[in-house]
Amino acid sequence: MLQAFDPRNKDLQIFVGNQLYHRDDAKVSVFDSVVQGGDAVWEGLRLYPDGIFLLDRHLQRLQDSALAMAFVDIPSNDWIRDKLKMTLAANAMTQDVHIRLTLTRGEKITSGMDPRLNQSGSCLIIVPEYKPPVYDNSNGIKVITSSIRRNSPNNLDSKIHHNNLINNILAKIQSNVAGVDAALMLDNYGFAAELNGTNVFVVKAGKVYTPHADACLHGITRGFIIELCDALNLEIAEKNLSPTEIYSADEMFCTGTMGELTPIVEVDGRKIGGDDRPILQKLNKAFHNSINKYCIAM
Repeated sequence: MLQAFDPRNKDLQIFVGNQLYHRDDAKVSVFDSVVQGGDAVWEGLRLYPDGIFLLDRHLQRLQDSALAMAFVDIPSNDWIRDKLKMTLAANAMTQDVHIRLTLTRGEKITSGMDPRLNQSGSCLIIVPEYKPPVYDNSNGIKVITSSIRRNSPNNLDSKIHHNNLINNILAKIQSNVAGVDAALMLDNYGFAAELNGTNVFVVKAGKVYTPHADACLHGITRGFIIELCDALNLEIAEKNLSPTEIYSADEMFCTGTMGELTPIVEVDGRKIGGDDRPILQKLNKAFHNSINKYCIAM
């Protein structure tokens, strides 16, 4: 599932700091905290014809993450919305776009870990790209269980949507070596947490389950799917899911802004369920029927 370069992205206008740059000139300082220590928070947004899906929720998570990291001079949501609108307009983008929104702690006066060295305020980066959902939503994906554990909340709270993604990247490397699409990461107790880049759900006997949002990111799409289950009168529960329970699931799928809803058809060489996937089909239809209602126009 290696993404290919889209020629439409050749001359992108990228927002950095307080202005737009051609993609070839869009850069941050080598003293920026995102370079020095991955000290930044981020969101992935998707632009549909009616606007950015669940934008308010994404911006709230960005604010919460920045507050948890004790950022100073955090830009307001209104200011960020204005810069998003300006960036999309500069690129004449109206749909089929994924946006990487990053807020760094900003530039340091000298190399070092101490946040007090950041004296120029935070730095906003907006990278919009023409990009379809990253996974094959029709045929599904295959995954392996990674030996890399997802961060425990004892060590790093997964509710901070931060740029330190090394453990996820190491898990992704394992899936690449295994020749599959993604890696299932477990928590410190051996229960499923999430894939290396998306949340997971399983279906058993008509009931939908998803891991507790302890060692996994509390994904925006994840939360929306939980709401959709309630609206569709589908039983939904957060639960510790062992690999054994996953292997015997009737259906399994992953969720995320980058890939929407994607069936998982194989885990560690075990085929998951049949080919019809009725619950996923029902949720996928409801998801796409709801998009325009939850988009914020740009």
